[in-house]
Amino acid sequence: MAQDTGPFCQRIDFRPLAQLGWQNNKSHTNPEAEADEQRSRALRDSATVEESPIEKLPTEIFDHIIPLLADAPPTSEYTTRNADLMSCLLTSRHFYSVTITHLYRRVAVMHSNAFAKVLSNVSQYPELGTLVRTLDLSRFTPVGLGRARRTNSDVQNLTAETLLRYLNLTPNLREFLVQEHLDGDISEEVVQKVFCNLPVMDGVDFCGSQSPLFRHAFAAVLNPQNLSLPPKFSIRRLSLHECNTLDASVFGVLLPRLPNLTHLDVCHTQITESALASIPTTARLTHLNLSKCTRLIGKTVVDFLTTHPVVKDTLVYLNLLSDVTRHCILTRRDVERLLPLLPTTLRSLNLSGAKITEHHISLLLPLTKHVEELSLGYSELSIDNINSLFAPPSGDGTLPTKETTWTPPTLRYLDVTGVSSITPSNLFNKSCRLLLPATHPLEVLEMGEKFTQGLREREATNKRVGWTVKDLGRRSWYVRQPASAATNPPQDHVADKQPWKMGALWWGLRKIPVAWGEIGGLCGLYAYYMFKK
Repeated sequence: MAQDTGPFCQRIDFRPLAQLGWQNNKSHTNPEAEADEQRSRALRDSATVEESPIEKLPTEIFDHIIPLLADAPPTSEYTTRNADLMSCLLTSRHFYSVTITHLYRRVAVMHSNAFAKVLSNVSQYPELGTLVRTLDLSRFTPVGLGRARRTNSDVQNLTAETLLRYLNLTPNLREFLVQEHLDGDISEEVVQKVFCNLPVMDGVDFCGSQSPLFRHAFAAVLNPQNLSLPPKFSIRRLSLHECNTLDASVFGVLLPRLPNLTHLDVCHTQITESALASIPTTARLTHLNLSKCTRLIGKTVVDFLTTHPVVKDTLVYLNLLSDVTRHCILTRRDVERLLPLLPTTLRSLNLSGAKITEHHISLLLPLTKHVEELSLGYSELSIDNINSLFAPPSGDGTLPTKETTWTPPTLRYLDVTGVSSITPSNLFNKSCRLLLPATHPLEVLEMGEKFTQGLREREATNKRVGWTVKDLGRRSWYVRQPASAATNPPQDHVADKQPWKMGALWWGLRKIPVAWGEIGGLCGLYAYYMFKK
């Protein structure tokens, strides 16, 4: 059986907390032991210990150094984490005091044993709970340590009761991140605590939660008859991504109480136009995901996006993806009304599934001068239409000359999944310009899985044009390789750390992050919903 090596599962000596003025609430019952402790403390205080030069640095400097030693959550819970931080705890009293704060600032747990141990530590030393700012259960899995899911549930390490007890011990919690593997432990009391009784809560994510208990908890708390509901919540970033069992009435109670909202992900939910319009005008949305919301009508969505002060001048990320086999949010007329009025702050726009034709190209062109991610999946565009997004056609059909006045696009990612005019054969034709160096900074083309299967077989051609096939889950990409790729292995389509991506490492984001942190496509449910599905 694998050993638990998570950062909160190692034996940590908390006795220095008492030396820092953090006394255990339990009174001493042994007078002799207390006297011995006082004598030992007096001896330690009388000893002159000279501080090293690094310990004389201001605390603000340590606040920048110590976080660099913290490890990001690994792909496996069985690998040792935060070894550097654990060493700092043993270095000196001063290092202990500055390190313990960062060790507990973000609590990331992958399985119930680790949660039980961190809960035990915080229960024994409640002062540690005041240090916690983020509870990250996004990578939690009920299966691990060689046990079945049912066996884990019998252990009772992470339940609705223990989760509520932990929340009661962390009054300064700012980010609460859970997902579908925990939806059976999201009780009415937990929802009440998260929304109503944590005054500095900033970000909440319930990604993929759909269980009956989860639905009942939300319906009971976010109910007009609940007299304990405050007039407003402190939450600024909210994700109910794929929480499709929540009643539409929940959104009508929740959204009007979010006056400071900046990030909203309601992908594949039952949100209605009236609930969307009820967001207070004091909010300023920068990230909005309305993909696969079948209760929304295109005309009302366009009216909201172009007139409501919450979004019309501040949007950075907008996802209006539709499932073409079930529901289409935007008609041709809706697209025509929307495109000219989108703000210049926009960096990511997903219109996959919308009725986009060649008549919309002139409206798309201005957007390509500031948008970095553009999804046009299943659109009715020809190769010439797509070429025109990167360079105006010249008389002989080649790229324009240097004398031509042309503002280059900022597009780095383009989704052309399901565009019938693009096939593996004509992608390499002279009539298609997507793979040419002149389309830089374009570096990622997203295509369907069947499409990339044909490209994968053309190894020599891929090497010649400088592109390679990448796939993960249900999604596939054609990625431009850097000039050094001739001698180095092919690189993943890792994006620059753009602030609006909040640490997401790849292009083609389909779920809005509510907390800062590096998220790739390798592990965790959040990565699955962002890059694999």
